Parts: sequence; structure tokens; C-alpha cells
Amino acid sequence: MPALNSVVRATAVISAVSLLCLSTSPAYADRGKPGGSFNTGETTDDGTLSAGVGAVVYDHSKNGSGSSVGSLTPPADWSPPPCWYAPKYTPEQLKAEMEPIWEAESTGYEWDAQQRDRYVNGKPYKDFNEEKSGEGYFWDSYVDESYPSGWDACDEQPFWVDEGDPPPANIPESITTEMLAELAYAEVRVPGTEVELSPTQNQKVNLPTWAWLDESTFRPVSVTASIEVLNLYATTTATPVSLKIEPGTKDAELHPGSGECTINEDGSIGTPYTKGAEEKTPPCGLTYLRSSRDGTFPLRATVTWEVEWTGSGGTGGDLPDGTFGTTQEVTVQEVQAINR
Repeated sequence: MPALNSVVRATAVISAVSLLCLSTSPAYADRGKPGGSFNTGETTDDGTLSAGVGAVVYDHSKNGSGSSVGSLTPPADWSPPPCWYAPKYTPEQLKAEMEPIWEAESTGYEWDAQQRDRYVNGKPYKDFNEEKSGEGYFWDSYVDESYPSGWDACDEQPFWVDEGDPPPANIPESITTEMLAELAYAEVRVPGTEVELSPTQNQKVNLPTWAWLDESTFRPVSVTASIEVLNLYATTTATPVSLKIEPGTKDAELHPGSGECTINEDGSIGTPYTKGAEEKTPPCGLTYLRSSRDGTFPLRATVTWEVEWTGSGGTGGDLPDGTFGTTQEVTVQEVQAINR
């Protein structure tokens, strides 16, 4: 029998080959497109050699749209799962995957023999479990295609799970509705946050600048992730809750003093400026205390989005808040006055 690390290395080789097939699949072309779906697996014309019968499919039809959309930034100590296990092969598909590898003799006699024992000779599977065809799937690893830290942690060899049965309890990376929700989190796209300012052109020293965001733009967005063969799905929804303003200079006063503007009941943030309100303090905005001279100040506007999810089987819960912000250059001028 080969040493364990040799088996792991060989398994990684197969996973890498599968991943290469995934990364070059035409299905990747629609990833992230509002209104489109994305499937991490493809099936060939003869119905075999699928890149994953349990691949995650994303529904982006209720996602944010437009040229300025971007991904949520979660807390630094949280990220979606880098890898997970889900159904990948029928008996026929695993056979079609493995036999060419053995025939090529590129992985070595010992490893090939061990794999034949595992999948053909009944230790524990006989003839790729073909007698159970239609009654379950071989589960294998899937990997976040950006290969974040931990992407190679799922190094179990393909294992069988009968249809309707849970995966082995000793494999915590097996897919769940909450994991689907976390994967959908990474697919959420929210609109850009360039705020409306008044005055619309150059701001004035010591005169309040009003800031607001249109309610028609900042509405909840959502992405649904599903695995059809498991009847498993989760919808992750992001809702805007507040706007944080950073003036780009220490010589400014924020309104309110925290710089955090909460969302209004109608979904807007802040209040549009109206004529005659020059001397009033805006509910959301800032007052610059010095000019930007010949340059500009980089005003940063960041919206915090509250994230929750619901899934099949009555599951659901909260996920970490995410943020998305943009920077806009602001010119601030001295107010010129003439005394008579």
C-alpha cells in the first residue's frame, strides 16, 4: 500500500485536473452577471464525465445591477468556505473519470492498485457501485475558483452517499444550507455609493454640505445558491442600513458627529438639499473648515449592508454585515465676500 501522503498527493492531482476543467468551462462566462445563473459543472453530450452533478448554481436575477456595482467586504475574520463536498459523480461518471487515468499509468502502479481496490474490488466499493446507479452519488470536493487560503483542505477521496442520506458526520466540510448561503454572500453585488452633494459643484468653507443617496438605488438585493440533486438551496439577502462619510481631511465637521447616517423609512439615506437651507445643519453631511486649495479632498462614502439568509428545510439566520464604498474627489473653495 502506498504511503498516505502519496495518496493525498495523487488525489490532489485529480482534483486539480477537475478544477482545470471547471475553470475553462463556458459556464463561467455568466458568473456574476445580474439576471444570469452560474453552474460550476458541465455535462458532456453522452451524459458522462460531468464536472459535478452536485455543482452549485447561482441565481443572480435579484442582484444589484449597473456599471458601479461591487462585492461586499465582510469582516476580516470571516470568509465563505474555500472548499466543500457535494455530489460530483454517478457510478458511470466516476468510472469514466478514473479508468483513463489508470490506463495512462501516470500516477504509479501502487496508487492505481490502491484505487482499483477502493472503487472496483470492493474495498469498500465494487465496480464503482454500479449496482446502486440511480440510488446515490459519489461525493467529492469543490473549490472556490479564486483559491483562497484553505482551498486544499478538502482532501478526502470520493465517497458514496445514498440518495436521501446525510453525508458522513466526520466530514464537516460537506455542503449545508448555511454553507450555500455563505457562498451566495460572495456573489452578492451592491450599487456604488457616490453620494449626491449640495452644492452640486464646488463646496464652500464653513458652509454645510448636504449628502444623500436615492431610495430607488438602495434597496435589498439577493442571490440564491442551490444544488438541484440535493433539493438544497439558500437565499442570501443584503439590506442597506447606514452610510458612513469620511471627508478626506481632518479639517471638517461631520453631521451627525459620528459620520454615520442611518437609512430612512423609504430606503433613502440623508435628505436632499432644498433652496434656503444653506445655514441649516443637514441630517447627513459635513462642513469643510478649510479649502482644498488647488487640489481636492477624497470624500469616502461607505454603505453598511445587513445580511441574512433563508434556506430549504426552514433554515436561516444572520451573516456578517458587509460594506461597500467609493471615493469621490471634492473641491472646497473659500467664500469670497466684499465689505462695503
